[in-house]
Amino acid sequence: MERDTLLRWYTLMARIRVFEDTIHRFVEEDRLEGYVHCYAGEEATGVGVIAQLRSDDYLTSTYRNHGHAIARGVDLKAIAAEIYGKAAGVCGGKGGSMHVADQRLGMIGGFGLVAAGLPVACGAALASAYLGRDRVAVAFFGDGAVHEGAFHEAMDLAALWTLPVLFVCENNLYAETTAVDYHLNVPRIAEFSRSYGMPGHTVDGMDIFAVAEAAGTAIARARAGQGPTLLECLTYRYYGQYEGDTQTYKPPDEVAAYRARDPLGLFRKRVTDAGWLTPADLDIIHAGVRQEIDEALRFAEGAAFPDLSELTRGVYTEVTGHAHADR
Repeated sequence: MERDTLLRWYTLMARIRVFEDTIHRFVEEDRLEGYVHCYAGEEATGVGVIAQLRSDDYLTSTYRNHGHAIARGVDLKAIAAEIYGKAAGVCGGKGGSMHVADQRLGMIGGFGLVAAGLPVACGAALASAYLGRDRVAVAFFGDGAVHEGAFHEAMDLAALWTLPVLFVCENNLYAETTAVDYHLNVPRIAEFSRSYGMPGHTVDGMDIFAVAEAAGTAIARARAGQGPTLLECLTYRYYGQYEGDTQTYKPPDEVAAYRARDPLGLFRKRVTDAGWLTPADLDIIHAGVRQEIDEALRFAEGAAFPDLSELTRGVYTEVTGHAHADR
């Protein structure tokens, strides 16, 4: 592993963790309002996949999108301002926490509707193939999305048209508050790939090395015109389905087991045991990340709200010169 790659991976995972831990605390302290879904615990999946993409590739996210945005390189101040509903937000403050995205970076959207991003990713992949480009689209979704028709329709269409798309299921064991072994009648979500004639793989979503290897293979396959792949990453969200969720449905021993396999901790042990990085290298990164996050959130708290004139901008079409405008 190249040192620069390892440093970049850890920096991105640390940014996500510190950002989400801080957002979680701010909500508890009533310093932040709105519907917020935190990504802490799933860092290895988001970073491991997105790090394999080119700058001109596409991705679609879910309402738990802060981690994907940070991994894609969306400006931290713009993310924080968006969560606060401020004009300086990446979507002008109109999207909020559930809809953080930056199309300039190929992040097409953060979708509040379950499974809504899958057919959109297929559309981006179809455009790429139709125009003769070799861009790849990645669709992130949770385990609960497999019960939506959009999941099956997107998988079927992607396989039928050999689209360059990677479907990434972030299986964090719960569809909102319902355990995956209760809401699903197959042992692995990756098995759904068989019905649509595409490869399906299950990997340890807490291990960024395993995720990066599997995602890299699937993305290279898609870019070469060999079609879609379903990648199931077994991961865990440390916080609730939403901020305010009491999480009484999670067994304490399960929580402890996954906390013991923290993705940042696993990374730290792997790279320091191998002598690739030192503990001091990682501590320096953490210190820098905390400063970045503090600056971003201070900026967001002090930024201005959108002007009232922005209320309908980008929402309704302004028709001019219509034949029946006088009616």
